[in-house]
Amino acid sequence: MRRGKLLGMAAAGMGATAAALTAGVVANRRGTRPQHPGDPGVDELGSLHSTPLGVEAEDGVVLHAEIDEVAPYAGRSRSDDTNPTLVFVHGFALNLDCWHFQRQYFRGKRRLVFYDLRSHGRSDRSAKENATIEQLGTDLRTVLDQLAPQGPVVLVGHSMGGMAIIALAEQHPELFGYRVVGAALIATTAGGLRPHRLLSRLIPDRVGGTIGPRLVAGLARAPLLVETARRGSRLSRAVTDTFAFGGDVPASYVRFVDTMLAGTPFEVLAEFFPNFDSMDKFSVLHAFEKVPTYIVCGTDDLLTSVGHSRKMAAQLPGARLVECRGAGHMVILEQADKVNDAVWDLLTEAESGRG
Repeated sequence: MRRGKLLGMAAAGMGATAAALTAGVVANRRGTRPQHPGDPGVDELGSLHSTPLGVEAEDGVVLHAEIDEVAPYAGRSRSDDTNPTLVFVHGFALNLDCWHFQRQYFRGKRRLVFYDLRSHGRSDRSAKENATIEQLGTDLRTVLDQLAPQGPVVLVGHSMGGMAIIALAEQHPELFGYRVVGAALIATTAGGLRPHRLLSRLIPDRVGGTIGPRLVAGLARAPLLVETARRGSRLSRAVTDTFAFGGDVPASYVRFVDTMLAGTPFEVLAEFFPNFDSMDKFSVLHAFEKVPTYIVCGTDDLLTSVGHSRKMAAQLPGARLVECRGAGHMVILEQADKVNDAVWDLLTEAESGRG
């Protein structure tokens, strides 16, 4: 088939998708439903914080970080605590606030480290050439060196945060089984994403890798138009609801995620977007054979489908696959209890293995 015809099909597919979102999704999705008594409000979600810290990456970018210590340490040094530090790595277009329910559950039980990825949240903007999954892996190593320099750690990554953990395993496999004693890979993949399919399933893969990045790059050249459409509109909340959640969730969850997404400049999204189509790190997964590994995913995840988690689990026979029935990509919010239980089981297994 001639390339021109393929491009025409791609354009038609994107047009159909836009029309469907505008005409149908806005009318039918849950983003506009009212808040119910007892549901957590937007002000409550993401309200847990501690003293802000700065972690300087190798290229000078300063990453915003926070640590929840286990109190009290009076009369003893931190090195006396042999329990692992939990290090949380958030996903694409989010920030450390997305771990609200995990932070709430584990606070006071273990030492917790959170940070915003470069160009996300309260961290500095990165140079475009360093907006890569590989750089995120390097940044994670810097965070470990500066904020958890002693003792074991358990890494918990969601979406692009899971990819950062896999990149760390590629760069420093020697850390796994030594410093890193457990890993939770949540709603993520080691490769094989086809992000252009979010625009339309009519776009063939052989041209989608070109069409998707070009479209996103083109939109990035009109930031005012894009940001106006993204920030707090009924359409943006409906799209967030569609792609973030699989089942019924409180309206505050939708607004909370939509606010994080809108707070990430579209130029940042455009810079990281090409990573997803080119990433292929399944060969790296053998590093996780040295530690307890839990792979968690919602069965209705439209962004990193459950098939990605199943493929990773198939390559790691010792890993535990936890499928959250009906949950979408933001499973860490939608089925927080199941995610927390899985991380707790991982932590227990990691600690017993060290005993």
